[in-house]
Amino acid sequence: MTVETPIFEETPPQVEPARGAVDWARKNLFNNWYNSLLTLALAALVIWALVTLLRGLLSADYEIIRANLRLFMIGEFPGDQLWRPWAAAYCWALIIGVVGGSLAAGARDRATEAGLPYVRTTFRQIVIRSWPILVLIVVILSFTTTITPTLLTIGALAVGLGSYYLSQALPRAVRRGTWLIAIVLIAASYLVLAGFGGVGWQGWGGLHLNLFLTFAGILIAFPFGLLLAMGRRSSLPVIRTISVTYIEFVRGVPLIAVLIAGAFAIGFIIPRDIRPGFVTRMLIGIIAFEAAYIAEVVRGGLQAVPRGQVEAAQAVGLAPWKTMRLIVLPQALRATIPAMVGQFISLFKDTTLVAVLGITELLEATFVVNSQPAYLGKGLFVITLGFAALVFWVGCYTMSRESRRLERKLGVGER
Repeated sequence: MTVETPIFEETPPQVEPARGAVDWARKNLFNNWYNSLLTLALAALVIWALVTLLRGLLSADYEIIRANLRLFMIGEFPGDQLWRPWAAAYCWALIIGVVGGSLAAGARDRATEAGLPYVRTTFRQIVIRSWPILVLIVVILSFTTTITPTLLTIGALAVGLGSYYLSQALPRAVRRGTWLIAIVLIAASYLVLAGFGGVGWQGWGGLHLNLFLTFAGILIAFPFGLLLAMGRRSSLPVIRTISVTYIEFVRGVPLIAVLIAGAFAIGFIIPRDIRPGFVTRMLIGIIAFEAAYIAEVVRGGLQAVPRGQVEAAQAVGLAPWKTMRLIVLPQALRATIPAMVGQFISLFKDTTLVAVLGITELLEATFVVNSQPAYLGKGLFVITLGFAALVFWVGCYTMSRESRRLERKLGVGER
């Protein structure tokens, strides 16, 4: 006797129809009386805040920024040598365009060799990615009194965009020398500013000085931090003890104490005839401080690499330094992107601490201009501090956006 097995028909999943904005608001914002009341109250508060902010922005007198825009941007740079910062800006536009285009072309070639689709970045996507910087440029140019800065800015943007697309058309053999080209252009930008009777970084100020301290601090402190992180994990007790002592000592001291101590201690250590200026001393203090924090970030990434990766590299006969360079470091640095970018954002904001030694960077410039006789006692700190806050927010937000984009591209936290 056979028993028939009952057949159960599968019920197809119910697909919820797409809801519009009105249905979403009714379901999430106005689903009962107290949520509706709270939504209306918050909406009224937001509208009042936006109207008040807009009214204040439109009625404010921005003459203090317009008259001191040069001080905010480049400090007390001589007026007869303003062509030098513009020439350096064109060099950096070339650097960003060439390096960005070469990286994009390398990704395209790797995708083509692997048989994977590659979507080229369009001009619209570039504008969307860089909209905070473009808005800041428009705001800054609105304070200029002549058309010349606008034309020069448009030219720099055209150079950067043109070099981005042209570098993608270069042969692969030429693109391999991109980093050498970037180093040459960086050296050229410095020579344009400081060489042949120019102004060295001891005379820089404003936003220009903040950017210089940030990028120089990152580029120089990163390799030192990398060595300290590997030294802390070294099997040699002497190297490990030195690395741990340095890292823990520096991390236990605030940055402002490091800057002040460096400003005066370096003067006693180095002979008077070769004694560096205050900006150089500040840069040394920033590098020494950031290297310790970068070392801890990298150490966390090194600990996240599975031990099996190292054992597999040893099994195929890779030397220890090749194992570190080809296997461990790429995975460790990929995992440290969020924390590393957070440290870079913190460094960008911490460059304002150099003002304790009388160096006129962007934030200090907001106090300097308010002490001028024409603006003294007029309570214009809100305008100048708001302008400085906008500049720092754009820089920090741009780094944060690019970090998230890089994380999504590399699949950080996903695989």
